Amino acid sequence: MPVQRTLILLKPDCVQRGLVSEALSRFERKGLRIVGMKLVKPTAEVAGKHYAEHSARPFFPSLLEFITSSPLVALALEGDSAVTVARNIIGATDGRAAAPGTIRGDFGLSKGNNLVHGSDSPESAERELGLWFPEGLVSYQRADTVWVETP
Repeated sequence: MPVQRTLILLKPDCVQRGLVSEALSRFERKGLRIVGMKLVKPTAEVAGKHYAEHSARPFFPSLLEFITSSPLVALALEGDSAVTVARNIIGATDGRAAAPGTIRGDFGLSKGNNLVHGSDSPESAERELGLWFPEGLVSYQRADTVWVETP
């Protein structure tokens, strides 16, 4: 599979519960490269653009309130099939139903406060990365790339 980039948001509940390093380490141990990372308290404008597809849904106001309530960590990750790999690490949306061994399965307690966002497609990733990292991303090759990526 081709190398992809994906957006991961370690949401306010992840930050407030002290789970940032736990979540980040799972992506890194899988072999995904960090090509962008920042701690940010999102504005309502950025949050609204990020979740625009949900704007007509009844939970939209509470979603915006939650995502802007505290700092979050925005990550840009890169690797083979990064979108699918990252979503498998994250687990099902509802932490109560997510598989053990996933971030949400191990630490999530609800559907609303679900710790992590991950892009759902390469197209979404491109749009989301542009929104959260308008300054661009870093490119480099990790020393272990030969061991974790297939030729």
